[in-house]
Amino acid sequence: MKLYRIVLLSAVCFGLLTFCGGGKPAAEAEHTHEGESATHTHETEEPAQAEQETEPAGHTHEGEDAGHMQDQAGETPPEEGEDEHEHQHLTVPADKQKAWGIHVGHVHKESLTTRITLPGVMALNQNRTAHVSAFVYGQIADLSVDLGHRVRRGQPLLTLNSPEFAQIQADFLQARASYNLSRTEYQRAQALWEAKAIEEKEYLRRQAENEKLATEYGVLGSKLHSLGLTHEQIEALIEKCRLVEGQEYKCEVADPILPILSPLSGTVIFRDAVRGAHIEPEKTLLTVSDLGRLWARLDVYEKDIPLVTKESRVTIQTSLYPGLSFPARITHISNLIDERLRTMKVRVEVDNPEGLLKPNMYVQGVLESDVSGGEKILAVPEEAVQSLDGEKIVFVRESGDVFAVRHVLIGDKVGDHRIILSGLTEHEDVVLKGAFTLKSEISKGTFGHSHVH
Repeated sequence: MKLYRIVLLSAVCFGLLTFCGGGKPAAEAEHTHEGESATHTHETEEPAQAEQETEPAGHTHEGEDAGHMQDQAGETPPEEGEDEHEHQHLTVPADKQKAWGIHVGHVHKESLTTRITLPGVMALNQNRTAHVSAFVYGQIADLSVDLGHRVRRGQPLLTLNSPEFAQIQADFLQARASYNLSRTEYQRAQALWEAKAIEEKEYLRRQAENEKLATEYGVLGSKLHSLGLTHEQIEALIEKCRLVEGQEYKCEVADPILPILSPLSGTVIFRDAVRGAHIEPEKTLLTVSDLGRLWARLDVYEKDIPLVTKESRVTIQTSLYPGLSFPARITHISNLIDERLRTMKVRVEVDNPEGLLKPNMYVQGVLESDVSGGEKILAVPEEAVQSLDGEKIVFVRESGDVFAVRHVLIGDKVGDHRIILSGLTEHEDVVLKGAFTLKSEISKGTFGHSHVH
């Protein structure tokens, strides 16, 4: 019984203690529980975050060190960036380079010239071509040349029997005689007027008459010149007239035979003259042309018009003579564009000393122009520039087998070259041929260092 009371008393005391002071321990226990839960949660999330950060780092370790950059910056790197592009490399063994046709060369600044090929047709040089005709009516008395004959300037080509020519000579001699008489009378009248022996009216009349006859004499002299007579021949005609003044018959003075002379040196390329044929002044009898200097009329496409200037260098080529180039120079650039063909005509003069080029022959004109204004510019072949992810790149060889992607800013296209504004410096080794193959290889994988086996 006593033992029972002791046990009961102990239970009551324990209950009182629990009721009076147990609230605080309970709160502390609850707070401790919450703290333990928070700590547990924090410890649970932190390994997860570390796991997330570690996973990309492990992934990029195979490609680039981008995971390490993420750990340092605490931010997700952009999908594309200059730093990533600058670290793109491609390792290509020497045998693969040879198989792919990879050609590497130095890049350097130079004066750029554009080179275009233009279709064209040979033509006669109109400045060195003459259509020969007579200025008077007559009959062909003699013909001394034929097609293909080479003639020199002033050489007789044919002769005409022309009564009209004889009449012009007679009129000239008569005008000369009248002028000489009038000049003598005028000189006498001038002396008399100065001596107050004649009236001024008579003096002025004789002066006007002398001037009129002088004009007629000069016009007929010019007409003889236009028919081909030289000053020496006209003087010979005057002397001949003086010699026969005392003779009863003077018909030999005015000779009806008129020689037709070549106006230039060249080749006879056209003939429409036969002995005995009656001709008129408008009829073309012969054509003489200098075939040593021809024209070529070239067609310039609309897009190439800015490349053509008077200073452009031109050579003429034809498939008939492979390997031969004929020097030429631009003499005229048309101001019109053909509405149908959309081309502009350019005329060039071609040296043709051996006569290999023929009028109406199809040819090609190779035209070169300086587009850099004498300034040296950095440029690479067009095929060396490739597009990767919307940007222009070239491949620079850093060592024998390693090629780096280099982003560049490009300028205008000049011929088959492309101007490089920035991204390259002189004397770097750049892939000039086979860049497309390298771009295809590097596009197969992710950014980073790729190896080709």
